[in-house]
Amino acid sequence: MIDTFLVPEKTTVIAKGDGPSADVSGARNRVFLLTLEITNIIEQESIDVSVHGSADGAARDTKALATFPQKFYRGETPLLLDLTAHPEVKFIRAHWEVARWGRGVETPMFEFGVRMREVSADILREASAEAKALV
Repeated sequence: MIDTFLVPEKTTVIAKGDGPSADVSGARNRVFLLTLEITNIIEQESIDVSVHGSADGAARDTKALATFPQKFYRGETPLLLDLTAHPEVKFIRAHWEVARWGRGVETPMFEFGVRMREVSADILREASAEAKALV
């Protein structure tokens, strides 16, 4: 089971950037729970975090596989990443863009991390059964 960070916990950023590539080729399931946790910010700023795939770990697809909603505050945001329709993707990487406006210092500052956990087959079956029961 894959349980790693696309952006290490409490990473401080002041400009756009990329996290390290994470190898997902060994995953039993191609569904992952991503959690964006923002632990520190300054006022009047935003962060956009997206996840991109790669077949070789070097060349990254310009189109994001998943994107978190734009964030302005501290907190946690979960997001499911389903790679079952993308068998060519062997590596994924987080990318972020930051912006700041208003008074004071013009440089944005975010302290955040993105955790990635593989969703087990049991949980996927259970969720699928519950979804079918609701229909």
